[in-house]
Amino acid sequence: MPAAPAVRAAGGGRGFALFLVLMGAAGLLASWVITLDEFKLLRNPGFTPGCSLNPVVSCGSVMKSAQASVFGFPNPMLGLVAYGVVICVGMSLLAGAFLPRWYWLAFEAGCLFGVGFVSWLQFQSLYRINALCLWCCLAWVATILLFWYVTAFAVHHRFLPATTALRMFLAEFTWLPPALHIGIVGMLVLTRWWTFWTG
Repeated sequence: MPAAPAVRAAGGGRGFALFLVLMGAAGLLASWVITLDEFKLLRNPGFTPGCSLNPVVSCGSVMKSAQASVFGFPNPMLGLVAYGVVICVGMSLLAGAFLPRWYWLAFEAGCLFGVGFVSWLQFQSLYRINALCLWCCLAWVATILLFWYVTAFAVHHRFLPATTALRMFLAEFTWLPPALHIGIVGMLVLTRWWTFWTG
């Protein structure tokens, strides 16, 4: 039996569209709060962000690090744009839009860049900066969920090549890869500061 041809354009169900809006809003909120605190730090180097709770959960330590401005400007300013795009895509789907294959592939590429970037930031936060930012953690979770669910969507609509078994697995257990991904990050955070959490 010949394989089904790739779809040229696709819309999304209401649930998927709302998911994109919600994840985009979560990431946008985190980026907005961090950006505001970054500006406050620029005006007053002694400013302590509200989420600096202890030596480990210390947003100020993260914001003052070199890794907080990888591209020459505060990282959350990139998030203001990227998560805004996610919200726009979700709202477009809610309005009944059907987006072409190239658009979904570009969106998938953006999600791939995002999850790669936050993975690097996670490593830097845990093993170089030695501090966590709660708002950053919210953006991490939103980005991880976005990547896996958009990937599953792209595979389902044959925008990305995949075996039948993988396509069926992602359709049935879409929640499993992001759950494992977030669980692994959570275990790394737990073990990195095990003495602190249990002390």
